[in-house]
Amino acid sequence: MSLVFMVALSCDKNDDDYEFLQVATPQLMTKTAFRSAAKVSAPRTIESLGKIYVYQDYIFVGDVDSGIHIIDNSNPKSPKNIRFIEIPGNEDISVKDNFLFADSATDLVVFDISDLNNVRLVERLEDVFNVYNFKIPTEADAVEYGKYNYEEEIIVGWTLNTERRKKVDTRFVTLDGDVALSSGAESTTGTGGSLARFQIVSNYLYAVGNYEMSIFNIKNLAEPILENTQYAGWNIETMFQTQGYLYLGSTNGMYIYNLLNPAAPEYVSEFTHWEGCDPVVVSGDYAYVTLRGGNACGQLESVLEVIDISDKTRPTLAARYDLENPYGLGVRNNMLYVCDGTAGLKLFERETPVELNLVNTLKTVQAKDVIPLEDKLIMIGGNTIYQYEYMTNNIGLISSFELN
Repeated sequence: MSLVFMVALSCDKNDDDYEFLQVATPQLMTKTAFRSAAKVSAPRTIESLGKIYVYQDYIFVGDVDSGIHIIDNSNPKSPKNIRFIEIPGNEDISVKDNFLFADSATDLVVFDISDLNNVRLVERLEDVFNVYNFKIPTEADAVEYGKYNYEEEIIVGWTLNTERRKKVDTRFVTLDGDVALSSGAESTTGTGGSLARFQIVSNYLYAVGNYEMSIFNIKNLAEPILENTQYAGWNIETMFQTQGYLYLGSTNGMYIYNLLNPAAPEYVSEFTHWEGCDPVVVSGDYAYVTLRGGNACGQLESVLEVIDISDKTRPTLAARYDLENPYGLGVRNNMLYVCDGTAGLKLFERETPVELNLVNTLKTVQAKDVIPLEDKLIMIGGNTIYQYEYMTNNIGLISSFELN
C-alpha cells in the first residue's frame, strides 16, 4: 500500500501565510495485541451508538469500533444489560443458531453464544476484509499517518492536535493498495436493522465493505470459510436481503444482486440517484430508500424514494417524499416506519406501495434505526432502545432503556 499526500504550499514567508489546523494522527495497535483484545466483560455504558440486531430474546447494540452490548429482552418492559463483548474495530454482526459473526477491522470473528454466562471466541479468520473504514475524525483538517505499517498494525482511534502550519492551496490524500476501510432442525437467524452490512442467507454470510463483497460459507458455523470476494459497487453503505436477492445501498444508488449461485452473487441492475446516505428496505415489488443530505453524504436534499423493482433488471423511480434528516427505516404490513433523525420517528400508511400517507410522528425521540418484528417495534436512537406495541396508525411505548 502507498500513502500519497500531495500538498501545494505557498512560498510566501509572511505570518499571514500560516494558519492553525486540527491535525489527526492515528492511534496504533499491533495486530498481535489487537487480536488478543477480544473478550467478554461485564456490562458497561455505551460510548458511541452503532447498529442494532435482534436474536431470540436478546438485543445486540453496537458500540462503534469497541464491541457489542447484549441486552436481555425476555421482559420487554424491563430490559437488562447483561454482557459486553469487546471486539476492537467492530461495525456489524449477524447471528445464526447461537453463533455470532462479527467483523473486527480486517478479521472475521465467531463467538459461541449458546451460554451467555460462558461466551467463547471459537474462530478468527485473519485479514479476510480488504477494506474497512479508517473513520478519520470529521473535525480533522489534515492527517499525518507517520510510520503506520498496515501489514503489522491496526488503526484503533485518532488523536487531534492543533498545529500551526503554512496555508495550503490544495490538499488531498490518496490511499492506494489494499487498505482496511470501511439460516437438521430449523435454523434460527437474527434480524438486523436497515443500516446493516452483514446478511445471512441459508449457509452463507454476506458482508459488504466500501466496494467489495465477501462471501463466507458458514455450513459449519464454528469454522466459516471465505469462499469468494468480489466487486460489489461503489461507496456501499448497507445491505438488505429478501426472496433470493441482495439489495445494496450506496451513496449514489441501489445495486441488485441475485443469489442463484449463493457463492457468487450475480449483478442484476442498479438504480442511480444523486449522492446521499442510503439505507434500503424491500417489500414485495417495491424498495424504499432514504437519502440524507446536508452533510458529507452529498446533496442538500433529504428524501424518501419509492422504487419499482417488479422488473429487477430495470428498477424505476415511482415516488419521492420529502424528509428532514433520515436514517434507517422498516416495513411491516401496510406501515412504513422511517427514522428521521432529530425530527423523530415517522409512520407512513401505505395506502398502496407507492402512495404513502404520513399518519403520525413521534417528535420527542431521536430516531436512528428500527426493526419491525412481528410482535413489537424496536427502535434505537440517542443511546436509547425504544420498544413499541402496534396500534392502528400508531404505536404505544412498551419501554425505553437508556444505554448510558
